[in-house]
Amino acid sequence: MHVSPAAAVPVVRSMRDALNRMRRVETVLCPAFPALVTVADLLRPSRIAVGAQNCHWDDKGAHTGEVSVGMLVGNCRYVIVGHSERRARYGDSEQVVRRKLEAILRANLIPILCVGEDLHHFETGMTTEMVARQVVTALDGLQFDADRLVVAYEPVWAIGSGKACDPGTAAAVIGRVIRGVLSEVGGADTAARVRVLYGGSVTDVNAAEYFGQPDIDGALVGGAALKAPTFVGIAQAAQESVPANAGALMLRREF
Repeated sequence: MHVSPAAAVPVVRSMRDALNRMRRVETVLCPAFPALVTVADLLRPSRIAVGAQNCHWDDKGAHTGEVSVGMLVGNCRYVIVGHSERRARYGDSEQVVRRKLEAILRANLIPILCVGEDLHHFETGMTTEMVARQVVTALDGLQFDADRLVVAYEPVWAIGSGKACDPGTAAAVIGRVIRGVLSEVGGADTAARVRVLYGGSVTDVNAAEYFGQPDIDGALVGGAALKAPTFVGIAQAAQESVPANAGALMLRREF
């Protein structure tokens, strides 16, 4: 909740051309709802996708202040679901996250499913238990295309703290826990194909360390993306980490 529709225009314009030239990286801009249509219009046509930061699970109804997935269709391709702030501050339980995820998939949009542990669970050695449970609750028994699902590991204690999770530790959680659960619910091929991002104090300075880890497919970028040069730098680090013949990485920008 940072940038108004009017303020979004120069921000997007200042990064659009640079991001559009990066052929080995997929970039997604996720503005607040009032700026969503403005940003979508600015990015037509381009290689840069648009995502929403949240949604409601019902198609319509008496839900004052909420936005349904149907209202998003045509203006975005991705929808973030289960972001740590939504879970911690606004009552998005694991069951609510599941219902939102189902709604996103019904609308043929691509969910960016956020999972991660808070500081207490990190310090008490419960990372595996918490992250695995969130992934299982969201995905077990759900029909989904592995190429149309993104998972983001965001250790809550690292978000906005300036204290990023060690790249090796993040990669271990993604590889062992998240891809392990993905293999259980969808098979080994699904576990390999689903793009899994890291989010938590990613900057243009440390991004290359994360992209150098084989199990990390991209970054869920928050505060560092409020300045266009910083986000472009993160995307450039991703671009340089991918061989010319490899698939694209997926990044996300929120403002």
